[in-house]
Amino acid sequence: MSRLLWLAALTFGATLGPMQGAVAQERAPEAAQQDAAASDATVEATHQVSQLISQLISQKFGVARAKAEQISAAVMSAASKYSLPPALLLAIISVESRFKEKARGANGATGLMQVVPAAHKQLVRNIDLTEATANIEAGSAILHGYVQSARGDVGAALKSYGGSKAYAEKISLRAKAFAPQFGSGTDAGTNTETTGD
Repeated sequence: MSRLLWLAALTFGATLGPMQGAVAQERAPEAAQQDAAASDATVEATHQVSQLISQLISQKFGVARAKAEQISAAVMSAASKYSLPPALLLAIISVESRFKEKARGANGATGLMQVVPAAHKQLVRNIDLTEATANIEAGSAILHGYVQSARGDVGAALKSYGGSKAYAEKISLRAKAFAPQFGSGTDAGTNTETTGD
């Protein structure tokens, strides 16, 4: 009797195996379609946020529409690449240069994020820091390096970027003003409290 049960189980298992494979094969295209739809939705959401940001930059800071779109796209790209909140990058740009690409500051600070070439020679070699995308890329890479050095403490990283606790607090407040543009579904995390002087 047990031999008969064993044979039945073997036969049933042999029949069920290909059926499970067929079900999995039927689900594979569905899963791929769902993944593609989710990816398309993410791209569309990012594009919509980018458009909102470019409108804000254009209206509030008087930047030409095409240039505002370029800046917005560069911010979204750098934020994604360096795991930084877009609102934080926008806050730095608004405080540092008021969205003026050719802005010049102390110590040779240049461009939107006021990158100081002498302090970051290796990173900015052969880069036109007055070009929006290059400047945002360089400034974001620098800030990312400071965040890593500070073990994730964004406030300490901002202190390193701008030179003072007051700077970090100013950027934090400005980032909070930009954060609503990103809606509740987007990580606009702007917790930049500092942990010391």
